[in-house]
Amino acid sequence: MLGLLGFYDELEGRSGAPNGLLRAAVRPVGEPDEAALVTYLDAGHALIDVMEGGHDVLTGSAHRHSAGCSSLSTDGTWLWRRDLPHYVETHHVALPAAFLAHSRALNHRMPALVGAEFAPLFDATMPVVGWTSAVPWRSVQAVIEPEPRAVISKAQFDAAQSDRARARPGRPRKPRKPSSPQG
Repeated sequence: MLGLLGFYDELEGRSGAPNGLLRAAVRPVGEPDEAALVTYLDAGHALIDVMEGGHDVLTGSAHRHSAGCSSLSTDGTWLWRRDLPHYVETHHVALPAAFLAHSRALNHRMPALVGAEFAPLFDATMPVVGWTSAVPWRSVQAVIEPEPRAVISKAQFDAAQSDRARARPGRPRKPRKPSSPQG
């Protein structure tokens, strides 16, 4: 089975999620290599894309991973939600020591995904995270190399949010009522 990261009660909408309470994992400061860990998590192989919008469950605000926040990513050994990098960089959530050692041993570089090794792990893990209807993982490729993905940084997201707020001073305008047909 894959190691699980970021499956917290508050994010899964149920108690007893694999990683427990998100609030319990929050720390005042992060790991010394937190930026590299966030970059590693952002570079994960996309497994399942979920079309949804979410928010930071601790602050209620939008964040750079709000779109598709519960989509799943992996490095072939660990599985995590797409919004985990946000919680690591913003709230410095604690990550398991085994994951930290794994990422550091790889110099925070996403490894290739070896299909023959990964498929049984994926199939065993999906029911644990509530994806019982997930199709068994099969890849026509024996090895999937990491693909560079454009991921907006937290600073870029925050700047865009500030620009949007400045562009809309005051209260938003009410939508106009449609005119009634003349008859």
